[in-house]
Amino acid sequence: MISVIIPTQNEEQLIGHSIRHLQDHGVHQIIVADGQSNDQTTRIACSHGVTVLSSPPGRRAQMNHGAAVATGDILLFLHADTILPPGFCEQIRQTLARPGVAAGAFRLRVNSPQCLFRLIEHMVYWRCRLKQMPYGDQALFLRSDVFHRIGCYRQLPIMEDFDLVCRLRDVGRIQLTHTAAVTSARRWLKHGILQTIITNQLHLLAYRCGINPNTIAAWRNA
Repeated sequence: MISVIIPTQNEEQLIGHSIRHLQDHGVHQIIVADGQSNDQTTRIACSHGVTVLSSPPGRRAQMNHGAAVATGDILLFLHADTILPPGFCEQIRQTLARPGVAAGAFRLRVNSPQCLFRLIEHMVYWRCRLKQMPYGDQALFLRSDVFHRIGCYRQLPIMEDFDLVCRLRDVGRIQLTHTAAVTSARRWLKHGILQTIITNQLHLLAYRCGINPNTIAAWRNA
């Protein structure tokens, strides 16, 4: 059984569509872990009959809160602006059934016709193939017992996905599915595609060099 956990903050434009898509595919449980939205996100989610939690803002806290009440034996962490491919439930089950697989994620597809995004998708594909490093917009999924055994998401203000995946690689292989999740281009377009790529890589480099994550988060929010 698959429990889907969606961390939200002011996602009233997207959350209804995201929930309906999941319900159409018959997942066991949908949990919206809201980080104190001040729009209609929680009202819309409640109107669709899903579990809605109130959490301190921050994806780490929100996703851990959702995982704590999830009843499925598989956890799927999904951004509100990401839509999964047809048949995703069976793909998840088949992926996690493979020997040695600790977790999985979908290939990345950005919902934009710009050619630069095709390059980004290609780079992400090879990063995942060679380094087993999917990020949150690829809809990471894993068994609930594995998630809790490795200590859930750590209390980090940034790089929480990277940290979790690094620990998962010590447990087993992280496998990509053969189809892609389609995610919004908004986070790239907000500050510019190239600037977003460079900023993300600088944050990653700083984290790997041992700079305090709180300092990196302060740079991001400056």
